[in-house]
Amino acid sequence: MRRLLLTLILLLCFGGIASAQSRGPRMLFDHSSYDFGDVQRRGGDLVKEFRFVNDGDEPLVIKKITKSCSCMTVTYSRKPVMPGDSAVIKIKYEPHKVEPGIFYKAVQIYSNESKQRVRVLTIQGNSIDHDKQYR
Repeated sequence: MRRLLLTLILLLCFGGIASAQSRGPRMLFDHSSYDFGDVQRRGGDLVKEFRFVNDGDEPLVIKKITKSCSCMTVTYSRKPVMPGDSAVIKIKYEPHKVEPGIFYKAVQIYSNESKQRVRVLTIQGNSIDHDKQYR
């Protein structure tokens, strides 16, 4: 009886065995950066999709996404990503909105991950006008 009572007290004080083993949500990307290489500045928008899976054991929620430039738009699902499910973050870069040359842009993802609350995705390349190359 004493052992049972002690076990119950420990479970109540420390939140139970299940919560101690919980990893929480975990965003796992197959890659977090992309190089477009040389692109025509007026050749149209550049689009890259970054796919991830929730490798954790709780639903993953993206709270907000910030971008380093107004020359980008970011789209993603506002729905929670259940454990084992995947989702996409789509970045569209508009090179005609900035000067030609090398670009390096970042997107910060804020989520409910317990260990790494901010993830960073990057895109880069070299935007050129006509036949000129800028390096």
